[in-house]
Amino acid sequence: MRLTTRGRYAVTALLDLAIQTSQQDSAVSLSDIAKRQSISISYLEQLFSKLRKRGLVTSIRGAAGGYHLAKPLQEIDVMSIISAVDESVNAMQCEGRGDCQGGTMCLTHDLWCSLSNHIEQYLKNITLAQLLDIESVQSVSERQHLSTKETSIKDINTITLSTSEANPA
Repeated sequence: MRLTTRGRYAVTALLDLAIQTSQQDSAVSLSDIAKRQSISISYLEQLFSKLRKRGLVTSIRGAAGGYHLAKPLQEIDVMSIISAVDESVNAMQCEGRGDCQGGTMCLTHDLWCSLSNHIEQYLKNITLAQLLDIESVQSVSERQHLSTKETSIKDINTITLSTSEANPA
């Protein structure tokens, strides 16, 4: 089984969106998510296009644009997010076809099939609402929020310093 960055980033980005939505009423921009989560904005655009098509997020255009969750937190499970970006949690080498060993089923096919089903059920039973209740999620979110604020203040100070150096009194 291999869960690629596509699935991981989609879950991370939607959890970030859920956190921000719970703290503010306005839409959340992809650039803000990209900064907090260190994910490329172009990669997020691709993911959010798929998430929007699957009805997990809605978008708003314009200066105050961005994204909102399209459903309540308790209705969005992790497996739905992973599936929305064309990812799977299938542990079977044959991807369930039963042709693992030269066109026929291998000895461990049922083992990997069962594991895949357990993982899928586990992820279907975890919602964004449940993830938000995890203490470490909250503390990491607070750290990321403070870190992006500090970076913004440093950027403003750099711009101010550069401007004052260019126009000495």
